[in-house]
Amino acid sequence: MTDQCCIEFKSVLAGYKDFMILNHLSFEAKRGCITLLLGPNGAGKSTVLKTLFGLLKPKEGQILLDKEEITGLSQKQLLAKGIAFVPQGRNLFGQLSVLQNLELGGITLGMKTTRERIPEVLDFFPRLKERLHSMASALSGGEQKQLEIGRALLLRPRVILIDEPSIGLSPIVVQDVFKLLRTLAEQGTTVLMVEQNVKSALKYADEAIALESGQKVLQRAASELLMDPNIERLFLGGMQQVQEQAQALS
Repeated sequence: MTDQCCIEFKSVLAGYKDFMILNHLSFEAKRGCITLLLGPNGAGKSTVLKTLFGLLKPKEGQILLDKEEITGLSQKQLLAKGIAFVPQGRNLFGQLSVLQNLELGGITLGMKTTRERIPEVLDFFPRLKERLHSMASALSGGEQKQLEIGRALLLRPRVILIDEPSIGLSPIVVQDVFKLLRTLAEQGTTVLMVEQNVKSALKYADEAIALESGQKVLQRAASELLMDPNIERLFLGGMQQVQEQAQALS
């Protein structure tokens, strides 16, 4: 882990038509760290990821990657610079095999490079290696999430943006996903994550940034925030619902 800044938002204003969600948002995320975005629904957490990945164009402000401005670049350009995005929900081709999904994930690399990299990705996911020729639709929820992350890893990204990785997964599988992200961060990948299962995510994160109305209201070490007795009242408006979902899945 390093203290060197990797991602920087400088007074970013972004939203849909005349409705602004990010209101001159400024923050920094460090290289080789997991930075967790917190806040109630509508605070702008997912919008940060979408704006960073070029799905939403900022109206004002700057976005920097390792001090290089990337504001307004296309998704293809951002992928080439090493930014990968794992969005919410399932984003797989269900009627294609695990291998075919991985091959499509590396389409910007060319087939030769993709096939060379697939074995190194599968080293992270022994279960996917066993099910390489199974249809993606036949995988468990946890295996499907592993496949989505695996496709992102084909790009050997400098930055992984991941939005709500725990949705629909059992608590045990969620911990496996967090452990994988922790391993990637320790190997130098920068992770920017939105996650509703805040207490569990804080155990694996390095820093947490709390948003409210599209602005940063707090940035602290994750370990410090985890110990704060007011965390649920301050940041987790829907914590009871999250706990009920976790109990239902266990």
